[in-house]
Amino acid sequence: MGVSDLISSLVVAVAATACGGGVSAEAETALPTQPGGGAAAPTMQTLNTGLDRPWGLAQLPDGQLLVTQKGGAVARLSADGKLQATLTGVPKVLDSGQGGLLGIAIDPDFTLAGANWVYLSFSEPGSGTDAGRAGTSVARGRLSGDALTDVQVIFRQSPKVESPGHYGSRLVFARDKTLYITTGERMKGAPAQDLQQTLGKVIRVNRDGGIPADNPKFSSPALPGIWSYGHRNIQGAALHPTTGELWITEHGPQGGDEVNIARAGQNYGWPVKSYGCPYGSPVGEACRIGGGTHAPTYVEPLTTWTPLSIAPSGLTFYTGDMFPEWRGQLISGSLAGTALWRLTLDGDKVTAREKMFGDLGERFRDVIQARDGALLIVTDGGKLLRLAR
Repeated sequence: MGVSDLISSLVVAVAATACGGGVSAEAETALPTQPGGGAAAPTMQTLNTGLDRPWGLAQLPDGQLLVTQKGGAVARLSADGKLQATLTGVPKVLDSGQGGLLGIAIDPDFTLAGANWVYLSFSEPGSGTDAGRAGTSVARGRLSGDALTDVQVIFRQSPKVESPGHYGSRLVFARDKTLYITTGERMKGAPAQDLQQTLGKVIRVNRDGGIPADNPKFSSPALPGIWSYGHRNIQGAALHPTTGELWITEHGPQGGDEVNIARAGQNYGWPVKSYGCPYGSPVGEACRIGGGTHAPTYVEPLTTWTPLSIAPSGLTFYTGDMFPEWRGQLISGSLAGTALWRLTLDGDKVTAREKMFGDLGERFRDVIQARDGALLIVTDGGKLLRLAR
């Protein structure tokens, strides 16, 4: 790893299945051969190579892992990555384009009696008048042995549409145990600004799908559950360990990937403003959508990637002891960028970005912090990786 990794991040071709991109005013450096420094360098260990297009990753209280696979299966793995079972009772998904079985979260009270819920987001095929259409939905089921039982859909994106992409879709529990759901605008653009649709939004619901009383109120009629809007395709989401706010990463078009803090009632500008450009535009600044700058009408992103995309995906704040020098930093997977990105923060400001493990050539789909402080990662190539020291 080195300067070549950094350069390669700026010349990756944009793929339709992995939108996003970016510039930054903050420092951006290539990592030394041993990323992170310290007496012992981080090492990447391969735990499993047999997963089928893994998308989301969660760790159970006993250390076992649940992995969503895009085709519609949830794999239960041991803590060291060995396949234990494939869960039954998973909702039917539409495995097409960017759709399939996507995000996963474990109920914050999972160990309490009756609270053994697992939450899944997925592309739900339409029926009847919605035949041929699909939308992002969220279901929950009780984990009982190797089965999900009492499965119930608690959220459905409205409306279902015809489109192969931009489903979102991460699930994050807030400190008050409400659930954040990230959605994409299904490659339609304008619905992200329409409060009568839940495309291109962050949604906040109670665990049973009810609407929290303290959700934002809007000046114009809005569908229930909308927390923030003007988003393109949010594929990374994590709760800040100190403030409890939801941080998100979203794909830009040709360039313009963003890091934002999703705050109540705020508008993040898509498709009116973006530091990215329409697909096929000459690389540069002149083609930026709406001139690029979001403020003052819309929320300015904390950082962006330009001129081309890294396509940010799974996101986590590092809080463990294994890498104390990383504590409080933001770790993001990337797809087109084929690397892990480590973002150094000063409050709400991104002050530096470093690209790690770009030489592996992997599309890093999701990343979580394990209970022992290691990072666990799934890749589009079907691997479960462990980054440890």
